[in-house]
Amino acid sequence: MAVRQVSEKEWTKDGRKWVYEVRIPLYDGKYKYHKSPKFLTKKEATAAERKYLTNIENNGVSSDMTFAELCDLHFEYQKDKVKVTTLHNYKKRRDHLKLFDNIKVRELNINHFEDWKKEMNSLDLATRTKNDLYKYLKSILNYGSKWHDFHYNNMYCKMTNFDNPNEMPKEMEFWTYEEFTQFINVETDIMFKTLFETLYYCGLRSGEVRGLTWRDIDFKIKELSIKRNIVSNIDNHKFLVVPPKTKLSARTLPMPDVLVNDLKILHGYQENFYGFNEDWYVFGNFEPISKSMMRERKNRDCKLAGVKQIRIHDFRHSCASLLINNGANITMVAKYLGHSKIDETLNTYSHMFKGKLDNIVDTINKLNE
Repeated sequence: MAVRQVSEKEWTKDGRKWVYEVRIPLYDGKYKYHKSPKFLTKKEATAAERKYLTNIENNGVSSDMTFAELCDLHFEYQKDKVKVTTLHNYKKRRDHLKLFDNIKVRELNINHFEDWKKEMNSLDLATRTKNDLYKYLKSILNYGSKWHDFHYNNMYCKMTNFDNPNEMPKEMEFWTYEEFTQFINVETDIMFKTLFETLYYCGLRSGEVRGLTWRDIDFKIKELSIKRNIVSNIDNHKFLVVPPKTKLSARTLPMPDVLVNDLKILHGYQENFYGFNEDWYVFGNFEPISKSMMRERKNRDCKLAGVKQIRIHDFRHSCASLLINNGANITMVAKYLGHSKIDETLNTYSHMFKGKLDNIVDTINKLNE
């Protein structure tokens, strides 16, 4: 704990240059660092520090804690409990909760929540995105209730999800097998050819395909295993290796012969490179291929082939379409794609099963002929 003068370059235009700094012990043995706003005089800073410390309760929390301070505590608490990708999402969503920042947590009420909902509804955000923000807000409030004895019972019973019955669902893009064949026939580089085949035939997410190493490929039984996920642009890291998205995302898939044969060619090609070993990334080398390189090559090939542009993630949708249109049942599609729940598969691809429902009706009609 200390009152000090900041460096001259940090002074405000009106001459505020004094701050106090406090290290507050938390319930888990860690500390929360608090730095005050700037004050004109040392006396003002000292008085403010004394008031702040007076407001610290036995559990290490100020009764005047703001929502912004609660967010910081929640983030610190979650650091060793959630994936790095989840923490990254917290940071991205944080800006959308700024409306609450200066509100004292103990004064937070349903009117603040409704004002926030109005602000979110004024933005060009999908309903799913807004509900992700709502879920993040509730996780912060739940943390405040559990660990710092703030209570929101009267507020919780009135809080509701975002809902927009007039929102039109985004049309899902995918390729038919004929379109994919047209696309892949223009690719002459064995690495990119095999990359796009893996995306299309196995329905992998972009991070999953980037995370494949040669140890994940079993040529004898013609299977590949998804054991990791590659994410980029997190905390200035070029890339990070993280666990698969969900427990069921870690899966082993059979490979069609066309993919097995091309993987063998690619493996033989990479073996000629200095330093090659089985820990190399299948699509890359000692580092995985970048997302931008995948995207640029895909865009180029789409133009050459004269097929519609789809996203890298739409190869996954194309795989689902391929499976469904060739008789795969919903349980098998869910398992193949690594969905955690069959509901997720149904909600995403229900329109693709329409033809299968027509077949069921035809079967019933034949019984009555």
